[in-house]
Formats: sequence, structure tokens, C-alpha cells
Amino acid sequence: MAQWKERAELLLKPEGLEKLFNSNVLVVGLGGVGSFAAEFLVRAGIGKMTIIDGDVVDITNINRQLPALHSTIGSPKVTIVGDRLMDINPELKLTRIQEFLSPERAFEIVSEQYDYVLDCIDSVTPKLNLIISAKRKKVKIISSMGAGGKMEASKVKVADISNTENCFLAKAIKKRLKEVKIDKGIKVVYSSEIQDQTSLKTTDGKNYKKSFYGTNSYMPGLFGLYCAETVIRYLIKK
Repeated sequence: MAQWKERAELLLKPEGLEKLFNSNVLVVGLGGVGSFAAEFLVRAGIGKMTIIDGDVVDITNINRQLPALHSTIGSPKVTIVGDRLMDINPELKLTRIQEFLSPERAFEIVSEQYDYVLDCIDSVTPKLNLIISAKRKKVKIISSMGAGGKMEASKVKVADISNTENCFLAKAIKKRLKEVKIDKGIKVVYSSEIQDQTSLKTTDGKNYKKSFYGTNSYMPGLFGLYCAETVIRYLIKK
């Protein structure tokens, strides 16, 4: 066992660490949610990971995203996050894909090689297709719903998407999933807090994103934490 895993081994036991080491996960989206989720997974001892993001660090990311620093503005997120993950665990088998996941590509990217998929996309159509793809291919997935416009950490939880409330993103995803005969069986992280609609801002629709809510420093990271916890606890019990 690597020395840096000593504390984890005390809690997860050697067999738990072995399961994590032999697991392969896919993290799609390396913003405020996905960057933290990926790091938590690697620090837990995940042995193989693929990360996907086509974006570069923007100055507006600094308030909430792990790779965002003044020194990294303009750099690809897959580069910054990937280098950081490899610095945490040099033995990690890491695949980096720098691309914005198109709706069509979302159907292609999921395969049975992955033990778990983390959907940390904030655009509706690619997110929807990634969920549908995982569901149809019987690959485990956890999807992050809307962290924007929220302030109360205690309202964040993991639930089946059919049981979500007060989340506009979850509502939109549920509506479109029903159109393809899926009404449950999708695990999500969401907040039951009512969104602050005064913090909404519309965009030009680039990269399948038409609007966004104001976001604080801790809520996206908390969503990432819940995603990582769900995956880790599943894998060590698998």
C-alpha cells in the first residue's frame, strides 16, 4: 500500500482500497462540481479515470472552481485538473478528453468499461443524452442538478430524480426523460432550497447553455462531494 493511503486504509480496509484501485470512472464536466468530485475520487484511491471538458479557465470561475486561479486563466480545465490529479496520485491511469460534449457525442461516450459515470454538465441537452445513454447501457450514473441560486448547505441531498423538488434543472430533465419513457431510476444530487430567481442571467446560448444562476463558493463543491461520496460508497460495497 502507498504510504499516502494509510489513513484511508484504516477506514476503508485493504479490500475497500483494492476495489477503488480496480475501478474505472468517467467524470464529464470539470467546473465547480466536477473538479471537486474528480479530486475527491482520486484522493480516495480510484485507479482509473477519464475526464472530459472542452472549456478553459475564465476569471469568473475563480469564486467556485478548483482549477481556477489568476495564474490559470485561459488554460484548459482538463490540463489543470489532470495535472493536479496526477500530482495527487502519479500511478493514476488518467485519460483526458478536451471537448465540449455535444448531444450526439454524449450517446457515444458511455460504455460498459466504466463502473460509474459522474454527470457534472450544466447544459440541458448533453446532460439529458448522457443520462439516457447510461440508463440504456445499464451503466451506473449520478447526475448533478442545479447548484446555482442556492445558499443552504443543509438542503443538499442525494435522491432519485423522481423525488426532486424546487430545482428547475431537475424539472426540465424530468420532463424530457418522460418523453423517452424514463421516469425514475436516475440518482441525482440536488438541493430542495427554492432558487433565488433574482440571480438569473441569460446567455447567448453557446455550448447548449441559455442561462445560469449566481453561485457561491461552497455549493458546487458540496454537490461534487455528494457525487464522490455516492460513487465511493457504491464501489467499496460492490
